[in-house]
Amino acid sequence: MKIIYFDNSATTKVDDSAIEIMNRYHRESYGNPSSLHSMGVEAEKAVENSREIIAGRLGVNKNEIFFTSGGSEGNNFLIRGAVEKGRKKGNRIITTKIEHPSVLELFKNYQAMGMDVVFLDVDRKGQIITDQLEEALTQETILVSIMMVNNEVGSIQDMKAVGRLIRKKSRYALYHSDCVQAFGKMDINPTDSNLDMITFSAHKMHGPKGVGGVYIKKGLSINPLIKGGGQEKALRSGTENVPGIAGFGNVAETFSVHEGLEHFNKLKKSFIKRALKDIPDTIVNSPAGENFIANIISISFKDVKSEILLHSLEKQGIFISTGSACSSKKNTASHVLKAMGVEKEYIDGTLRVSFSKHNTLEEVDICLSAIKSGAEKIRRFTRRK
Repeated sequence: MKIIYFDNSATTKVDDSAIEIMNRYHRESYGNPSSLHSMGVEAEKAVENSREIIAGRLGVNKNEIFFTSGGSEGNNFLIRGAVEKGRKKGNRIITTKIEHPSVLELFKNYQAMGMDVVFLDVDRKGQIITDQLEEALTQETILVSIMMVNNEVGSIQDMKAVGRLIRKKSRYALYHSDCVQAFGKMDINPTDSNLDMITFSAHKMHGPKGVGGVYIKKGLSINPLIKGGGQEKALRSGTENVPGIAGFGNVAETFSVHEGLEHFNKLKKSFIKRALKDIPDTIVNSPAGENFIANIISISFKDVKSEILLHSLEKQGIFISTGSACSSKKNTASHVLKAMGVEKEYIDGTLRVSFSKHNTLEEVDICLSAIKSGAEKIRRFTRRK
């Protein structure tokens, strides 16, 4: 059976070149980067080479890049570090209602601890309400965290406009963005957007799982995540994951944002056009256009149970998700779609389709035929009177 994998926002197939370089640091050059002998020095060079590559992709200095185990750790590291360091200056922190759980749950925790937490609304396109942000920003604000690309629907925020507003309205506020779904899919320059901190990860862009990174603007002081041996400038102690970091550097060096966008746009437009034509009572929550990333489609089918449809597709070798992989097992309605105002009868029938460079138009056609057939079968039961 041919496998069609359309769940690339959850994770991606690791590039062969990354696996090859990782094997080298697992089997041959496996020294500890903190060791003074030649094997340690070679491992350290691999870490620093990847740091320089990633910094170059972001247009920042390599000393502003720090490695982590992935996106959730990175978000916790930066948010906790910023809040703990800044609480003497103010008590307000701001985020949106559509953030990744690693951000939302942390902000809810701070709210329970008595902090003044603002959760911004979004419109039907998943865009923040700018007037609401402007009103929320005060001199008591110490942190604003807004994701660049939403992991469920792919909505893209205007990071530059948000950055200008923060600088205008709040003296102490640090500006953080979860860029996990953006890195490798679009150009990112933290400096241009007045970003103080960003989070990114390897496994969403054909790199290995278990490795990611953060950008922290030069001169910014936040509390460390892990104390110990002083690795990563004492902000994140612990022996570095050299094979993972080397693999991350490899994919960061070889990806092409613009080639990827062209490919994703073709797939997305084809998928949406046929879905709306062939399957009645269908809405697209992330249409093609500049306000949405090209590789993610959130699509909803009325009177269809998405989990039943997902398993029907799985039996045919087609792998799709119902939403965020980080919260899909909780069996709760999508907080993102609810915040966007999508009707419940459509939320229950939502699939997230996310593409990679390996996907083809032929796979899109096969997938849509299977979705159409599956939706029709499910509706025969749900629409019985």
